[in-house]
Amino acid sequence: MAHALPTAPALLGLALMAAPAAAQAPAPPASAEVVRTLAPGGTLRAAINFGNTVLAQPDPATGAPRGVSAELATELGRRLGVPVSFITFDSAGKVTDANKEGAWDVAFLARDPVRAQGILFTAPYVVIEGTYMVSQASPLQSVEEVDRQGTRVAVGRGSAYDLYLTRALRNAELVRAPSSPEAIALFLRDRLEAAAGVKQPLVEYAGAHPEVRVIPGRFMVIEQAVGIPSGRDAGLPFVRAFVEEMKASGMVARALASSGQGDAAVAPPAP
Repeated sequence: MAHALPTAPALLGLALMAAPAAAQAPAPPASAEVVRTLAPGGTLRAAINFGNTVLAQPDPATGAPRGVSAELATELGRRLGVPVSFITFDSAGKVTDANKEGAWDVAFLARDPVRAQGILFTAPYVVIEGTYMVSQASPLQSVEEVDRQGTRVAVGRGSAYDLYLTRALRNAELVRAPSSPEAIALFLRDRLEAAAGVKQPLVEYAGAHPEVRVIPGRFMVIEQAVGIPSGRDAGLPFVRAFVEEMKASGMVARALASSGQGDAAVAPPAP
């Protein structure tokens, strides 16, 4: 599903500012080479993952993307002087797969060594936590206890935490669902011992379903960044500078707050 957008960004009315950060010079104007590199077709095709509700949500009335990823894509298109077309997905794994087909020009994904084989990443703009949800009756009380024989963990296929847990878990078994939201359904239907996911949606789900609870702590910090396809190295310095400016200016914090995700943390400045 694609939605063409005008080049002007949606203005946010909230005054919330990001945590204090080092002064960041505005990203330089985009050169003709940068524009050709980042939007070779004359339109910036932005991949949006609805599977991570911290970053993107469909508008209830129109279905068009809203949230920090959409705001960043719109502003990046404005800086490049090109229109933006949203291409939406229900999982990060599908975003990564679509890159192999040349389906998008910019994406908003967690950095991971596996994904970096085909995607060039900026520094993160948002950091979120990965944790587990279990039934109220579960004997599991800590993140560390999950990795033991006989524990089955539902994950969204190709998600950042799927990739990480594939490397990190030694004893527990991963059971993959097509997307992150479907991982919760899989956990419930098959009575698995745990569901892994982004903390915010798990906490929200548990708040409305007292039969489950979220284990305190985290098994990973998920660094959400902007990615462009490998081979477009000429555009990477511009996108990196853009991300740093959006963090330092408070734009990322305002976009999170306006989409109801104010408890997500803006990433610190890149070293």
